[in-house]
Amino acid sequence: MYGDLKILTGTANPQLALDICDHLGCCLTPSLCETFSDGEIRIEIGASVRGHDVFVIQPTCAPANYNFMQLCLMLDALKRASAGRITAVIPYYGYARQDRKVSPRAPISAKVTADFLSMAGAQRIVTMDLHAGQIQGFFNCPVDNLYASPVLLQQFRHLRGDIVMVSPDAGGVERARAFAKMMDASLAVIDKRRDRPNQVAEMNVIGDVQGKVAILVDDMIDTAGTICAAAEVLLQNGAAEVRACATHGVLSGPACQRLTDAPFEEVVITDTIPLGDREGRCDKLHVASVAGILAKSIRNIHDGSSVSALFHF
Repeated sequence: MYGDLKILTGTANPQLALDICDHLGCCLTPSLCETFSDGEIRIEIGASVRGHDVFVIQPTCAPANYNFMQLCLMLDALKRASAGRITAVIPYYGYARQDRKVSPRAPISAKVTADFLSMAGAQRIVTMDLHAGQIQGFFNCPVDNLYASPVLLQQFRHLRGDIVMVSPDAGGVERARAFAKMMDASLAVIDKRRDRPNQVAEMNVIGDVQGKVAILVDDMIDTAGTICAAAEVLLQNGAAEVRACATHGVLSGPACQRLTDAPFEEVVITDTIPLGDREGRCDKLHVASVAGILAKSIRNIHDGSSVSALFHF
């Protein structure tokens, strides 16, 4: 048995960590995370963790390298402080899109980051909606890949009329099919032909969207180019209205402006990544919290009970 439950956080998303603590009925364990003038990171744990069951909340979102390094240093500090068990809770796993060799002399970055986390001291990983599920196999420790579908779909339960869940590409069909089943909705897929990254050459709708409420489903929204182009195509094919949901609101570059200009009724994301100064720049954005799901997984892991019910779409 491990000792008391301890929750720590880096600086990537402290509000999510506080919300998780509210659900668990505990307080954050103090820690120091600051930066020296030359950019080096200084970490210090502010209380004893010897023998305790420690969970570190830290998405590796932008600035990805800084937040990732901060997480690794926190894990190493906990290991050297003799924590009983160290779990890295990474709501958004950065570098997940680089999960294979795309050219002869390219790295598999998602594997490299997995090795870093393991060497730093992570004995278990909790994450949410991995971009590629096979990344779980990059680790030699347990990985709990949770899904945000319960909180995302709750935002659409009030809708009336025919609903069609739409995958913006072939790779997301499984996700959209699961969402469609839970919403008792039909399914459509957008076939896209991409010339180069972040640019879409051609898009065609496979499935019936005529007169229906179309909800685009994806794991993340980055520059929003694909999802905004998909919204236009759906309307051109007769959809009555278009909405969207995604677990991770990366929202880099022109994303907020594109979402504002696009014909969405609403776009639902979660708080795996903090909006920061982007909050308020797009009034179509609605944020659903995954704190409850993460808190339940932490509680079950700490108690030694099953978390398998949280692994399903």
